Amino acid sequence: MSSMAVIVNAGAGAGYEPGWQATLVQRFADHGLQAEVTLAVDANHMLESARAALAAGARVVVAGGGDGTINAVASVVLDSGAVFGVLPMGTLNHFARDLGLPPQLDAAIATLAAGHVTRIDVGEVNGRIFLNNSSLGLYPDIVRDRQRQQRRLGRGKWTAFGWATLAALRRFPFLSVRLAVGDADHARRTPFVFIGNNEYQMEGFNIGERARINGGMLSVYVAQRPTRFGLLKLALRALFGRLRQAREFDVFQAREMTIETRHRRLRVATDGEVTVMAPPLRYRIRPAALSVIVPRPQEE
Repeated sequence: MSSMAVIVNAGAGAGYEPGWQATLVQRFADHGLQAEVTLAVDANHMLESARAALAAGARVVVAGGGDGTINAVASVVLDSGAVFGVLPMGTLNHFARDLGLPPQLDAAIATLAAGHVTRIDVGEVNGRIFLNNSSLGLYPDIVRDRQRQQRRLGRGKWTAFGWATLAALRRFPFLSVRLAVGDADHARRTPFVFIGNNEYQMEGFNIGERARINGGMLSVYVAQRPTRFGLLKLALRALFGRLRQAREFDVFQAREMTIETRHRRLRVATDGEVTVMAPPLRYRIRPAALSVIVPRPQEE
């Protein structure tokens, strides 16, 4: 029976009941997999559990949760030689969706059991990775304010997001940046910079999705100067992965890029998690850096 280390984010209020861990172990066993399941209570526990699994010789490490959880565990698995697996158990599951993984838990476990491995690109900014995207300006500010309201006022995620968005509209923030892309410099005053790991589809019925995560390029979208209502639309589209290219963004592609600003510290979102970084921000694509289990081609 094949063995896997499975790390599930149990600290996000998903309501795991006693016995759920044993049930998950059995669901893996039903597919011929021996799962060492850890219910991680916070981000540090996730990272420690992933490191411990690798130190114990795990060849496959699986993350169960949303995009922030997937990012955290992948950051440990990256460069280890182990294979990464995903159980899409979050709210939006952008990364799992772009990999073509089924959203149902048993179907996702069956995909892990089939064991079809491919290599995908990873984005990086100042040493921090992102599997989906990174952003500056409006979105990190809203996420920070939302988290503060959840923590201090006890508001739900979506209620806090709404109030945080309204507060951002009152501030009407803009960020002055200089982007060094190849041999060209681009000076912009913008509310929003979005850097994708590969190209995001910005039109048609698959808005905000990626056709591939192995093209070896960063895609950079710099918002033009919208109205307050335009800022609201940008915030909502950023949250739900529904950004539009037409008339709203300058678009660049690059393997490496540097962003400079006059700010000494800048909030930077990577896969929805916000970190404070010191500019310049040095972005790069790491082609085929992560081995991940995906559906076999005939299943997609």
